[in-house]
Amino acid sequence: MTSLFINMRTFKTTILLLAICLTAAANDGVYYVNGSQLTPISETDISCAKEVLSIDICDDGFARVDVQYVFMNNGAEKTIDMGFEASAPYNDDSEFNPNGGHPHIFDFTVNLNGKTLGYTNSIVRMDSNFETLDPKKWKVDTEADGFQLVNTSTKESVEYAYAYVFKAHFNPGKNTIHHTYRYRMSHGVGRTFEVPYWLLPAKRWANHQIDDFTLRISTPTWKQFLIEDNVFEGAQFRIVAGKGKIRHAPYKDIESHTEIALKNGTVEWHKTNFDPKDNFTINSSDIYCMFTDNYRLGDYYDRSDTYVPTWNPEDTAQEKRILRNLPYANRGYVFKDKGLREYFSNIWWYMPDPSWKQDTSDFTKKEWELVNQGK
Repeated sequence: MTSLFINMRTFKTTILLLAICLTAAANDGVYYVNGSQLTPISETDISCAKEVLSIDICDDGFARVDVQYVFMNNGAEKTIDMGFEASAPYNDDSEFNPNGGHPHIFDFTVNLNGKTLGYTNSIVRMDSNFETLDPKKWKVDTEADGFQLVNTSTKESVEYAYAYVFKAHFNPGKNTIHHTYRYRMSHGVGRTFEVPYWLLPAKRWANHQIDDFTLRISTPTWKQFLIEDNVFEGAQFRIVAGKGKIRHAPYKDIESHTEIALKNGTVEWHKTNFDPKDNFTINSSDIYCMFTDNYRLGDYYDRSDTYVPTWNPEDTAQEKRILRNLPYANRGYVFKDKGLREYFSNIWWYMPDPSWKQDTSDFTKKEWELVNQGK
């Protein structure tokens, strides 16, 4: 079952978080239905032989997730409940959906052995039993920024999630599951985007691991992000498509992170006998590099509307030149001006591209505002 939980209250930054939209994605685990409860169990016959997890981080504020599994059923054919729980939005303007469909998840699909499966939605209590909550008896607790419900009779308040549940019939031997969805990424003061993903539910399968695991992160345009090293030990990330750079421990006091700058490409991590020790999060690099001296002047850059380089009245003429040229540097422009060339050569993500023909058709409105500001 795919299990998507984020507790925003334990997020590890002290910066005020605004416009937190969503959730995370997770690995598929196993459940059974007991009355009105959806209860996680450990499967004893079915092993997770392979998983290919592909995550696209897009400029429209959405992440697109594609997960392909190979499961091995070493017992008789059986039907089990699988599912997907998405935590309630936190501190956003979406309305509570009593029908159980998450307001920020779209295009959810499941395919088992070539057959498209249907699914049901419900509201569940976020605890060990995932008790189904009757929306007629619960309403949004407005004092908890929307991620809790309060019982209209008892006044009990609980955190809740939106559940997507489907029945999976496994044949003996090899079975394949393919599911996709897209969801609105979290963002706020101090980070342009956040993409959490839960890996630990994979340990509920019979082998308590993923025998062959591949993570692919793709960016249709340009992204600069961080991943915790503690989850991805024993192998290295590598660029497999497009252009990119990878470095370790990029900022003070976070030696346990890998930073990736990726242009129209894909970075991949692969490991056999993968026993995940924790879940992971892809964070935009501004969460840490915003405290560096040159944050405004290029240490971090993103083309999406949620990130806008800012101008200060006290900027020098040279600083204004740097700001105006950030969109060009981001696309690989080879600067003829010595000062700009030397400056951007010291920005780690800068990747000179002599083949770029100065096609500015993909400049965003806000990038044009940056280029033209102060002229």
